[in-house]
Amino acid sequence: MAEVNAAASTAQAALFEKLGINAGPSETAGSSDQLGQEEFLKLMTAQLQNQDPFKPMDNGDFIAQMAQFSTVTGIREMGATMTGLADQLKEFRIATATTLLGHKVLVPGNLARADENGEINGALDLPSASSLTTLTFSDATTGEVVHSMDLGAQAQGLVGFSWTGLPADYASGAKRVRIQAMINAGKGAEELQPAVFADVLGTSVGSADGVMLDVRDYGEVNANNVLRFRA
Repeated sequence: MAEVNAAASTAQAALFEKLGINAGPSETAGSSDQLGQEEFLKLMTAQLQNQDPFKPMDNGDFIAQMAQFSTVTGIREMGATMTGLADQLKEFRIATATTLLGHKVLVPGNLARADENGEINGALDLPSASSLTTLTFSDATTGEVVHSMDLGAQAQGLVGFSWTGLPADYASGAKRVRIQAMINAGKGAEELQPAVFADVLGTSVGSADGVMLDVRDYGEVNANNVLRFRA
């Protein structure tokens, strides 16, 4: 019997070697609740050695067990691959967020400052055609009206606007203005929130919220809410 067991062990070792599996003692002590290739082949070999010679295991059952193990192994490897991809995507998001520092983003809001050219630029996203479109620029602190624009009739979609020739205090960016947009889409005059370009002061990457931008005058803004980017 000992000779038979020795022969079986030798055959099993040869099978492991052929398959490129290390059948030696595990480097890590302790038990594991996961079935690896080595354990599976040991169980399979023991099953073949102890089967009833008059009722040997059907080839179909043998192949089914192999297929099930391959499926489980594939799912585990796929999970490890997806985890690796998630880590790489996080690093990519961090790199992307960093490149936005010092740039301007178009975000929904009515507070604006002049850019380096002494201009205030923004856009209106009209839900439908408007027969009358006006913009009023007021001092964000005092509420005093400092400028107004009549854009006339506009079609549905994004409509850009630009205010140039600002007074010195506003052109330097020292003072903020509040923008009020009014449209008439067939239901009378109604207010519409504009979108303005603002500076990106910082970035961060959260596990749940994704890339967050620290936008001047607006605080943290999710990158998904940014409409446009500009150098």
